[in-house]
Amino acid sequence: MHGNRKRFLRAFLLAALIGVLMAPRPCRAASAAEIDRGVNKALKTLYAKNPTAKSLGAKAKAVLVFPEIVKGGFMVGAQFGEGALREGNRTTGYYNSVAASYGFQAGLQKFGYALFFMTPSALEYFKKSDGWEIGSGPSIVVVDEGMAKSLSTTTLQSDVYAFFFSQKGLMAGLGLQGTKITRFQPSK
Repeated sequence: MHGNRKRFLRAFLLAALIGVLMAPRPCRAASAAEIDRGVNKALKTLYAKNPTAKSLGAKAKAVLVFPEIVKGGFMVGAQFGEGALREGNRTTGYYNSVAASYGFQAGLQKFGYALFFMTPSALEYFKKSDGWEIGSGPSIVVVDEGMAKSLSTTTLQSDVYAFFFSQKGLMAGLGLQGTKITRFQPSK
């Protein structure tokens, strides 16, 4: 009985901590300048740590970067972040990334990700979508460190490549399934 009480207390404290961290705060969308600064910093960091991402960036038709996604939950989880689509060195749109999940999960995590659009058709599909749900449309390959070492200009065959970066915190699982990306207009 004493062991059950300890487990319940731990679960309760973890749920309370997550509840405090996830509690609604005054919501304010980032300005275009704030998002662009975050995207610049994220790409600089990603390219410095991952030469494959840098070479993909040079060949990509566009790169969609979410510098900071916040993911948290206890049994039911959610994640949210804002980013920008870069074509060349120019921002051509601002997007948010939202996902919800359920199942055995607990924790809080921050991370960033970048989607490299390699084909004009994949980029066009994304731009025409009114809220793109990842998993529908162009094929996406999530690149981990081992795979990044084996990619070359001759092995690039997918429409979109995804790189995760700057992971902090603890939460089991990191993926894009169920993520919906929607265009929005930030404040100036």
